[in-house]
Amino acid sequence: MGFLNLFLVATFPVIKVLLITALGLFLALDGISILGNDARKIVNQLGFYVFNPSLVGSNLAKTITFESVVKLWFMPVNILATFILGSALGWILIKITRPPKHMEGLILGCCSAGNLGNLPMIIIPAICKEKDSPFGEPDLCHQYGMSYAVLSMAIGAVFLWAYVYNIMRICSSRIQKEDTTSNDLLKVSMEISESDPNNLSETLNPTEDTMDDAYTILLSDEEPEKKVSFPSKIMHHLRVISSNLNLKSIFAPSTIGAIVGFFIGVIPQIRNLTIGSNAPLRVVEDSASMLGDAAIPTVTLIMGANLLQGLKGSSTPVWTIVGIIVVRYIFLPVLGVAVVKTAIHLSLVHSDALYQFVLLLQYALPPAMNIGTIAQLFGSGESECSVIMLWTYGLASIAVTLWSTYFMFIVS
Repeated sequence: MGFLNLFLVATFPVIKVLLITALGLFLALDGISILGNDARKIVNQLGFYVFNPSLVGSNLAKTITFESVVKLWFMPVNILATFILGSALGWILIKITRPPKHMEGLILGCCSAGNLGNLPMIIIPAICKEKDSPFGEPDLCHQYGMSYAVLSMAIGAVFLWAYVYNIMRICSSRIQKEDTTSNDLLKVSMEISESDPNNLSETLNPTEDTMDDAYTILLSDEEPEKKVSFPSKIMHHLRVISSNLNLKSIFAPSTIGAIVGFFIGVIPQIRNLTIGSNAPLRVVEDSASMLGDAAIPTVTLIMGANLLQGLKGSSTPVWTIVGIIVVRYIFLPVLGVAVVKTAIHLSLVHSDALYQFVLLLQYALPPAMNIGTIAQLFGSGESECSVIMLWTYGLASIAVTLWSTYFMFIVS
């Protein structure tokens, strides 16, 4: 496949995303107001509870079998590596750029979770259709490519809602606790000042001594400090972590859809009942597929609608945007080449060039569009998220094309 053909193949899917995003922005304009704030929240919930689980479950049930799961065992490990490496790079980015507190969870989410489903499901079949494709016969390439893309989407959805969702939720709740503590301190300091009517100026501008008095009152009910053993400290930290984790999110609707899809795909008896033109319960699978088809355009429209709020709100720090772009399109792909090449050298990955290409591609994708949905659910970083998505997806046509070219060169 020539470079120009590859460039067009990788650019057209991203242009489709940008066009639908522009439509969502248009529908959110004040004069149109079809996707206003209330409408966005309702559509987000509809996508979260209905469209996304249907997309994951229906596609997984149609393409995954027990044999393919055994053969593709390294893909979950590889996707987990993208999340861990991405979150580590995001943490370093936060330490370097010092963004506003309410953006920390958003930055970690954008660096951790890539678009592991929507773009591969568009890009891979398009590459397979090209006559100069390095992945062999088009129909066979499409069949295996869709199987890899769907598995990537399903595993990515599980990690997104079990890992990134909790990171963003914890960061959001931490900000709320800090705001509550600040309000309590201000209230106590005002009460201290009210006890001295001549101290009105200190009430409006609390001094360090006044704030120390406030802290003393807030902490006065605590027990005197006691010596704590090291095992007790470990147990205390474990309790703090477990109290912050929302284990219910692991069984989010998309995760349940993935589990159902796996069971249907890998158990022949259930698969024969629901999958295929002669299956007795094929109407169930057809209905789920119909609902799943609405997931990608719905999420993309909402991302475009959120962009309007981003343009109206406070500006996103430039270096934060640059840092996320560098993480997703430079550092992660380089680390991905090292991880996948090491796995190939250790014979952990089978010799299918298309499978190796998909593993590498998972490191060079823009942030997952459901990051915007999570930001909307927590009401934290919505406007900044839309601006970050605009820049990362705008540059994806170039970055994904260049990395795809290199990935096909090293696996073919």
